[in-house]
Amino acid sequence: MKVNKIQTEKNKDKTLRQDTESCILADCSLCPRNCHVDRTAGKTGYCGMNQKVKIARAALHMWEEPCISGTRGSGAVFFTGCNLRCCFCQNREIAIGDSGLEITEERLAEIFLELQEKDAANINLVTGTHYIPQIIAALDCAKKQGLNIPVVYNCGGYENTETLKLLDGYVDIYLPDYKYAESELAVKFSHANDYPERAMEAVNEMVRQTGMPQFDAEGYMKRGTIVRHLILPGHTRNSKKVLKLLHKTFGKQIYISIMNQYTPVFEQKEYTELNRCVTRREYEKVLDYAFELGIENGFFQDGETARESFIPAFDYEGVRKMP
Repeated sequence: MKVNKIQTEKNKDKTLRQDTESCILADCSLCPRNCHVDRTAGKTGYCGMNQKVKIARAALHMWEEPCISGTRGSGAVFFTGCNLRCCFCQNREIAIGDSGLEITEERLAEIFLELQEKDAANINLVTGTHYIPQIIAALDCAKKQGLNIPVVYNCGGYENTETLKLLDGYVDIYLPDYKYAESELAVKFSHANDYPERAMEAVNEMVRQTGMPQFDAEGYMKRGTIVRHLILPGHTRNSKKVLKLLHKTFGKQIYISIMNQYTPVFEQKEYTELNRCVTRREYEKVLDYAFELGIENGFFQDGETARESFIPAFDYEGVRKMP
């Protein structure tokens, strides 16, 4: 009778979770697009995805910030679809939904555990905004089976704070972008005029959840928020505004990662300034400004980072269950 009672309670919890998940996805407003489509009926909103989870790669990733990848690698899970779909996206293949395999929540939990078995430093959820209910279910399942490494939420920064609150207690490290301080650029490149406001609200919520950055003895981040900013060619003014805003608002509560790895992976017909890499002078100008502001907690990139070889192959590695 005791065993049966425990099993009954588990079934009740699972049913309640599924009902909650269906309720959210049936009128989807997980992100600021607020599409209100019924994804449980196969409909898709701006992200291009219905309720079925699709991922394109799950493998150790060595090219994140040193405190995320280190020498062990970050257990990166690349989700298909995106709520921004920037015109210059380096991961366009998955952002627009052309790549990815459908998996169950149970398989997603297995993938988390398999990455942990490979000695991943963390589980790195890459662009999973539109799958947050399913991710939470998979994390619950994986944690019951022994998942105990930090969870990283790696996103474009265009988030609803109410949705982020669902992740409180599940995510240890937030790794958002802060792409634009200028709404004009947000409209042009990402069709999101409210990006600066929504991203700032999101980072505030992330910092509330994680608190001050914490690291282990090996230098890996255990908790905290790292905000990334990708410099775009010809737009150093926007980058300076981003750095000033972030530093003024958060100071040492966050780390700032200043990135020069912009790669023109396809020709831009309308925004031709994006058809080149960021110059050394542009990057140095932004870095100099960061030093002038007094930014101490941060990362910058050195060497030839603007190469297509830094873009992972979305070849379904780690997605299929091995026999």
